[in-house]
Order: sequence, then C-alpha cells, then structure tokens
Amino acid sequence: MRELLAIWMGRVAGSLSRRLGRGGGTTVPGRIARRIAPQILTQLTNRLPHGVIVVAGTNGKTTTTRMIASLLQASGWRLLHNRSGANLVTGVTTTVIDGVRWNGDLPYDAALFECDEAALPQIIREAQPRVVVLHNLFRDQLDRYGEVDTIAANWKTALSALPAHTIVLINGDDPSLARLGAALHCTVIPYGNDDVASARGSVEHLADAGFCQCGAAFVYTVRFFGHIGHFRCTVCGFARPQPVYALKSVVPDALRGNALTLQMSTRVVDLQLPMPGLYNAMNALAAVATTDALGRTPDYAPVFAQFQAAFGRYEVIQTPAHTLVLALIKNPIGASETLRMLVEAWHTQVRMLIIINDRDADGTDVSWLWDADFELLPDHLSHVTVSGTRAADMHVRLKYAGVPVERIDTNDDIATALDAALASQPAGSTVYVLPTYTAMLELRAVLVARGWAQPFWND
Repeated sequence: MRELLAIWMGRVAGSLSRRLGRGGGTTVPGRIARRIAPQILTQLTNRLPHGVIVVAGTNGKTTTTRMIASLLQASGWRLLHNRSGANLVTGVTTTVIDGVRWNGDLPYDAALFECDEAALPQIIREAQPRVVVLHNLFRDQLDRYGEVDTIAANWKTALSALPAHTIVLINGDDPSLARLGAALHCTVIPYGNDDVASARGSVEHLADAGFCQCGAAFVYTVRFFGHIGHFRCTVCGFARPQPVYALKSVVPDALRGNALTLQMSTRVVDLQLPMPGLYNAMNALAAVATTDALGRTPDYAPVFAQFQAAFGRYEVIQTPAHTLVLALIKNPIGASETLRMLVEAWHTQVRMLIIINDRDADGTDVSWLWDADFELLPDHLSHVTVSGTRAADMHVRLKYAGVPVERIDTNDDIATALDAALASQPAGSTVYVLPTYTAMLELRAVLVARGWAQPFWND
C-alpha cells in the first residue's frame, strides 16, 4: 500500500509541477515518492524481466543512452528510459514512477538510465543493474565531483558489490576506466578506437589521467583527445586492454556526419551516422557494444540513419529566418572537441553566440574556460556575442585566445544576446550557439516561448 501511495502522490506532484510551470516534472515525483517509500526504486526495477542498464561518463552519456534506447526499441524491447536527461537518483526514480500503471504494474522489458557521475554509486546500489557502461572520465565541475581519481574510486566501491555475472562495458582507451576494469570481478568488456588515423592531435595539458598507478607517466602511441588513446606504462606494463568492440574506421563528412566501420564480437558493421565528431563515433560504438552484449542485434544501419541528437547536443533549430546550431559545452575536453569539430568543417567565417553560466548544475568554478582550446577560434569568427552570468569571463578568455576585441559583444541577458546575434546575420544564415547546461535550458525556454522549439521534456 505504501508503494502505491508513493506512486500516486509522486505522479500527482509531477502533474502539478508541469501545470504550474515549475518545470517538466522530471525530478519532483521521484523526490516525493522516495520520502514515502525509500526503497521504491529497488522494488520497482526488480520487476523488470531483463533488468536495468546504466550509462555513465563525463561526456557523451546522453547521446550514447539515446542511441542504446533506439537500438533496443528497434530490437523489440519495451524500454523505460530517462530521456529527459534527469540523471540523479530522483530523476531516475521519476522515470520509473511515470512508467508504472495506476495499479502498480510495470509493463516494460528493461530500463535504461543515463546516470550522473556522482549519483552512479547510489543508482547501482538501488537498481542492481544487469549492464553498466562506463564511457569516459574527465575533469568536470571540480567544486561538485572532485578529481577524476575520486570519482573512479567511488565507482569501484559500488561496482565491487555487484555479482560476477554483471556486464561492465568500459572504454579501454581511458586509463582510469581501464584500471578500474582490471580491478573488478564482474564480466568486464572493453571497447575502443583502433583507427589511429582518426587522431587529430590533442592538447596535452587536457590529460586528466596521464600517470599510472605505479607513479610512472603513460607513454602513448596515439592520443585521440585528452588522455584517451593507446597508452602503456613502461615501468609496470599496465596498458590499454585489447578491445572486444572496436571502431575500425571513421570517415568524416564535414558537419553532416561520419561513415563508420565497427568490429563486433563476431562480425563487422558499416553504418552512416548523421552526427559529426570523433566523440559521436565513439558514442555509437558504445551503443552497439551494449546492445550486442545484451544479445540484441537489430538492423543497425537504418536506426542510426534516422537518429536525432538530444536537445543541445549538436541540435539544429530553425527560426523564421535563420538556423541555430546548439552544441553544449561544460568542461575542457568536451568544449575543445566541439570546437575542433566545428572549425574543421567551417570554410568561411561564422557568427557565434557563447553563453556561460556558473550555477550549481554548470559548476560554480569556471576556470575550465582557460583549459579549453578557444585558441582554435580567432581565424574563423566574423563576430561573437557572449552572454550568461559569466559573460565577462568569457569575453576575457576570447581576448586572450586571440579574438580581436572589436569582434566580441557582451550582453548578460540571453534573449537580448540571441536577438543581437540573429540581427547581425542575413536571412538564411547559421548562428552557432555554445551554451553551458543551465544556459542551454534558459535559451531553450526563450526558443519555446517564441514557438521555435519544444520543451526539453517533450524532446
């Protein structure tokens, strides 16, 4: 009875939240339900015949999770998925509550949860996942998460309590995850990038895991970005594990996407991904590896051909006169790779809007701006508008990156900054927008109010 009461009260609270305009009701139901029945997430997910899949990582987890969802649904599974991106334990609980019928039935085959790095241990303890995907681990929101080694240690503690048959897929190109995988008694399956030609160079100071546990520096034969690459310790011999699933070839097609060749456990798969960037190719590899490890083998090519990015993740929005391209930035590696992907495709100078906030969900420490490779931009910008709560910091960062100050405008108000960026461009042109997380939500509210986009919880 307590469980049903928690479900009903949570769903009523979510409905009220949406009606009152207090958000999408993506966390309130879970918060209310957990107060009434603290074990409700465990009780409900235990009913799923094929269990729970969780995905964690600093960059790419939202896109990767959506890819996995598309593939599993194409394979015939009825899937619970926190598609809105609410990835704390309250958001995950909300997803499950929203999927429960009023009589308490849960009519799904499995659940798929994108998980916040700090929330992953608790979600693992409560949901007891069948499959865990660890995609990468970078410095992000130091004020909230701490250093990479701290997160990895917390993950290891939670994963060590899982049974041996639990499948843990790791990005073996990440030394922190490779080391973590080597210490687990679960069924650890590495995936990685075998296409050395896809390396575009990396800024060495962005490496967050450059040293082995024995204290020696890793030696890289190839580095894709940050500390992601083919590494080896020449002292103790610890090295990148041989991947079971591998990206064998990635052929970029400007900003239109990538042609990929993936080595599976028993076959080779060729597909066209309508999303640019090496990191999106790795997202696709992780998604295919996950479905294959689960024994689900849909026809991959048509699923990826129709795949659409999550809101703010290289999302294209049409306004009455212009095109907006939104690409979330939130940490040095993610921002640098986004910038690299963009400038490699630009053949003329472009107009850009950069919106930097420092709210809790962004991280209050914006020193990461100085580690991101904004030095890529000066030759490619006709003009840039900066906005958000830390617009002044971004203005200074661009100045030191070499962008002429006469090409930089500052406007703290996001709606006004958007109007200025659009007004300066001829009809039919494109404006590239790089927001932090809360800036992306605020910008989306402006776009929704103007009828140019859907609310993120309807995405």
